[in-house]
Formats: sequence, structure tokens, C-alpha cells
Amino acid sequence: MKIVTIIGARPQFIKAAVISRAIREKGSLIEVIVHTGQHFDKNMSDVFFEEMEIPKPDYNLNINGLTHGAMTGQMLEKIEDVLIKEKPDWVLVYGDTNSTLAGALAAKKLNIKLTHVEAGLRSFNISMPEEINRILTDRISNILFCPSNSAINNLHNEGYSNIECKIIECGDVMKDAAMFYSNKAQKPNINLPLDFVLCTIHRAENTDDSVCLKSIFNALEIISSKCLVVIPLHPRTKAKLELINYDFKNSPIRFISPVGYLEMVWLIKNCRLVMTDSGGLQKEAYFFNKYCITLRNETEWLELVNNNYNFLCGSNENLICQTFDKVMLDSGTNHFKNDLFGNGNSAEMIIMNLLQYS
Repeated sequence: MKIVTIIGARPQFIKAAVISRAIREKGSLIEVIVHTGQHFDKNMSDVFFEEMEIPKPDYNLNINGLTHGAMTGQMLEKIEDVLIKEKPDWVLVYGDTNSTLAGALAAKKLNIKLTHVEAGLRSFNISMPEEINRILTDRISNILFCPSNSAINNLHNEGYSNIECKIIECGDVMKDAAMFYSNKAQKPNINLPLDFVLCTIHRAENTDDSVCLKSIFNALEIISSKCLVVIPLHPRTKAKLELINYDFKNSPIRFISPVGYLEMVWLIKNCRLVMTDSGGLQKEAYFFNKYCITLRNETEWLELVNNNYNFLCGSNENLICQTFDKVMLDSGTNHFKNDLFGNGNSAEMIIMNLLQYS
């Protein structure tokens, strides 16, 4: 059986590392990896393949830095060429990026079976490009691998019981990755205090709105006067901060270059708490028993909010600061459960079901 895997962004590299390893362990399966190039910076891409031992992509499409339409269109065209040449049994896509949607469309227009890992997630904010990508990909997939019970419920609420597809709750492959790579964590080559807050910001809803961006960084500067805020700085965020003339030189925040996955695991394990607008990092914080302040108004991971591990603040400066003070009081106490996203065998379940439904 031949599987073509479509990846293009950091979270997809992490998920692919887990499933690619499961594919190799089977021995009888062939995987062809297509990297769209959506994340092209060495620190956002190459380092993940190297340190997580992901097989080198068979195809690198080098498509990046374009508008959503241009990027998705070019990916669709080039992925289609690959699929015509490779003639796979399955196309496997992850998550909610432009790479995800382009791979899904290319597969279905060629009548190739499609599976979506991390299906059923909803933010219920249709203005987010990611929400559009995940909804459309779910609708045309043959197998929907869902990480949680709430994802299953979302699909049933949208009428998927009446659609010809398989819906399977498999747990979260990100938990597989967290468990496997935890002991391989690497400390970044920087000096850090014993107590720090880990923060990442990259979503367009925050970076492209100067009012939101200023409000968030005002809050982070206040927080950094209490506990150092460390930010691995995404290239897009850096460019947007430069546009609003952010004073990097005199900022109390510690900015560092983007880090690889093993260094990020170390930062999560050793920080006091996490602040982010990333979907994946919200879960990774939970996997390593850290509370998370989410700099968005909604999240796909409602389980974390409902169990008081994750706190939604949007870009509201006062709410961010108030929530930080509240969470810091509890951050030294372990109230975490470990069963919200499966038991770490998601990749094995995914491969087993692909073989069963081939």
C-alpha cells in the first residue's frame, strides 16, 4: 500500500514524525512525503526533519510567501502532478493549513482515497482561514481521524452520520510525539532564569491587527516585569512588530530565534506556564502539565478550557494580565489528568485502520 503524505508547516512535521515512524515499522507500506514548502525557514522546517528523524521529503514544492489563493492554487497544481505520477492508494493530510486543503482537493479530484488526521476540530470562527481549511477537508475525506470525543460530536452535529465516510476517534498524535520525544528534549543554547513564561504569537488575527498586537505586547511587557517572558519569535510576528516600530532594544521581553521541536519540548517542560495563540502548543502545554493562557477568543480544544487548564483571553490587555496573576497562583500545583487525548497509541490506530479500509 502506498501513502502520499502532504505536509508543509511545523505542527504537521511533528505529527508526521509519529505516523511516518509507524509506517516504517510496518515494513510492507510505502510512504511518499510531499513538503509544500509553506514553512521554508531552516529553523521552521529543516531542523524538524533532522532532529525528529523524519524521512527526507521525496518532493519539496517550495511554495510560500504568497496570498492564500495563490499559495493554495499553486500547491493544488503541483500536488496533482505528484499524485498522477505516484498513483497512491491513500493521500494523508494533517490539520488545517493551506497545504492540508490543497492536498485534499488534489486527491479527491483524482478519485484517490483521502484521510484527514486531526479531523472534527472547530473554532466556530469562520473568519479564520484554518477553520475554512479544516471544514472543507473534513467534508471530502474518506476517513476522519478525530483526536477527541468533542471532535466526534462536532462531526455528528454537522450531519456526518449521513455522509459516506468513516469517523474514528484515535486520540491525538501530538500526545504520541510528546511521550516519545520527552526524554530527548534539548536545552536551547541560551541563558534562562529558573522561572520564565513561554510565549508564542503568530496567528494573522493577532499579527495583522496593529491594535491587537500592541495590546498583547503591552500585557506581555507588564507580565515580564513579574516573570520573564521568553518568545521564540516567528518571522511574521517580527516583521509585523517592526511595522509598528516596536522597541526591541528596550523591551523587557526575551526574544529568541525560532527553535526546533526538541528545544521547544525543553522550554515547555521547564517554563512556569505557557501563553500562545498556537493550537498545537495549547495541547503540548497540557501534555507537560502546564497551564496555558490562550491569546485568542476561541479554541478548538474545548476540553482544556472546560477542565480549567486553558484560559481564553483574546488580545484584551487587562484580561491577559488578570488571568496571568490568577494562573500563577495555581501554576505550582499539579491538577492535571492525562486521559483527554488518548493514551499515546494514535499512530498505530491510524495505520491499522488505513490497512483495514484499503
